[in-house]
Amino acid sequence: MSLLSTPRFLVLAIGLAAASTGAALAAEAGEAAPRVGRAESAPAAPDREYLLQPQDLLRIFIFQHDDLNKQMEAVRVSDTHTISLPLVNTIDLRGRTARQAEDVIRAAYDRDYLVNPQVSVIVVKYAERSVNVVGQVNNAGRVLFPQEKGLTIVEAIALAGGQTRLADLKKVRLTRKAADGETLVEEIDVDALMKRGGRDAVQLQRDDVLFVPERAF
Repeated sequence: MSLLSTPRFLVLAIGLAAASTGAALAAEAGEAAPRVGRAESAPAAPDREYLLQPQDLLRIFIFQHDDLNKQMEAVRVSDTHTISLPLVNTIDLRGRTARQAEDVIRAAYDRDYLVNPQVSVIVVKYAERSVNVVGQVNNAGRVLFPQEKGLTIVEAIALAGGQTRLADLKKVRLTRKAADGETLVEEIDVDALMKRGGRDAVQLQRDDVLFVPERAF
């Protein structure tokens, strides 16, 4: 699952000192008065089953129903995690895998229109997901998620070319936009994570921003 178990951003601060004040973080992140919270971590699970994302392009097939299938060859997941299908209208796919989506769609058609439909959902094209990694890394900029997989904070720094010799990995700052529009910020001791081989690494979400600061001498 994702780093967050609730819609609110609760980030695990691992072995770190008190977070900087909201005003200081806002100045550096370019946002006004972000909220600082604490969160649970989720173990890195690169092989976990992919959860459908907004802008994923799906092909939905119902056995022996060609007329419906022609209308469902290219179904885009909306920004609200829904799809629109003939007859049954809107289907909510938030937090669901393709296999779980099959069950939901099957139930929707079985309820009023078809008898025990056999449904298949295929991801034709995955939505592009990325985070920004800036500061003391060798290749600052956008880092893409692997298709069908998650991305941890440790992996993102590695994909950005790794930290520079001036980096302070004990105070890496993660900034995220919550669903309600709030800017959420937390400091994370990535150095401690790396020493444990990346275990309990924080899972990132689309459009997160990681800032790796310079050590104070």
